[in-house]
Amino acid sequence: MLWAAASVTALGFLVALEITARGYGVPGPITNQAREVIFAPKSGPLLYAGMALMMVVLTWRQRFIAAGAAVGIDVVFFLVRWAADAKMNFGNGALWVILACAVIALTRRSGSDRVLLLKGVGLGLLLVAGRKTGDIWLLITSKTQPLVLDQYVAMADHALGNPSWLAGRIVEATGPIGAHVLDYVYIQLAVAAVAVSLYQLRNVAAERRFPGHHLVRTFLVIGLLGPGIYMLFPVVGPIFVYGADGGAWAVADLWPNTLPPISTPHHMPFDEITPRNCMPSLHTAWATAIFIHSRKGPRWLRYAGTFWLVSTLGATLGFGYHYGVDIVTGVIFVVTIDAALRSLERGWDRAGILLVAYGTTVFTVLLVAIRYVPMEMARNPQVSGPLVILAMASVVYYYVRVTKLWEPKVAPLRQPAPQPELGAVP
Repeated sequence: MLWAAASVTALGFLVALEITARGYGVPGPITNQAREVIFAPKSGPLLYAGMALMMVVLTWRQRFIAAGAAVGIDVVFFLVRWAADAKMNFGNGALWVILACAVIALTRRSGSDRVLLLKGVGLGLLLVAGRKTGDIWLLITSKTQPLVLDQYVAMADHALGNPSWLAGRIVEATGPIGAHVLDYVYIQLAVAAVAVSLYQLRNVAAERRFPGHHLVRTFLVIGLLGPGIYMLFPVVGPIFVYGADGGAWAVADLWPNTLPPISTPHHMPFDEITPRNCMPSLHTAWATAIFIHSRKGPRWLRYAGTFWLVSTLGATLGFGYHYGVDIVTGVIFVVTIDAALRSLERGWDRAGILLVAYGTTVFTVLLVAIRYVPMEMARNPQVSGPLVILAMASVVYYYVRVTKLWEPKVAPLRQPAPQPELGAVP
């Protein structure tokens, strides 16, 4: 019943976004996804990542058949597009396999087998649909929020030493190689999430059930709640307001070589194209979620999670997409969400309620401070900067402390009592 309710809610949400997008004269997420059945997909790796998630419910033999079918279909599409001189990309085969599994589940499976396969299909399609939904959400933020709050965030960022300006100069110094590596990490964040998720869900086919808490749940909730905050706190980023990418809408061309001067901030108009997707940094939130959920994996997965987090932070700041306080709020945001999902899975208790309430309070207070006292933060960085970092660190520390208490305790093995030697007097 829970999965059915979630499916109906998701479908209704997609239909609403489709109607909204049509009102702005662009195709919505359902149309864009349907086109990828035939036309060149926007992201082939994402479709194959979705198929990989779906295959956690299959046996190894079924996985090899599904992967082979996907590759074979893509080869056929590649040859047809090459002959027709059409746009080239791959991924149609993966989408066909996911849809085929949905048909098989409805027509050839029954009982728990049908439910499990449909859950796998839903998991794969949710990852793909999340990307399409996010694109439309970003369009909506740019159309409905003509004024942005970047000047407030830039002033508050003086408390942290304007890290985006520093990171931008570092990325420029690394040349094209460093920029290309960071850009790839930034774009393929969902693929990294799938790698961690596949490890967490590796036993689903054998156990015939999903674990209570895993990365995909955290990812989806971040993507669901984050855009709502974009609507309340619209920010486009330093490269647009203080850089060349802002064009005529920019305050000045300062990023990344000249720090913005400390001056009274104002709401400022911006174009109807650039998404208002800075506050909080969802890329930081997603990368932090990958880092958190990779901690229980093998060494290579822990190293990969750390690499992806550090590289994502470097990209978000170094490309001028985010301010420093965006990163701080993104970390608090994801830690609070993950704590809530863990509490929901294990049952709410006093520690879980207090942790989620504390994270929510710190997040809200920080947003209010950025909006209403940014000048005080900029003029007193020796005080405001450490306070901002301390606020984030306190939420992270609280989360680590509480989640460790939630870990199952392993009782020590009882040592057998020593046996008396043969012939000894008792």
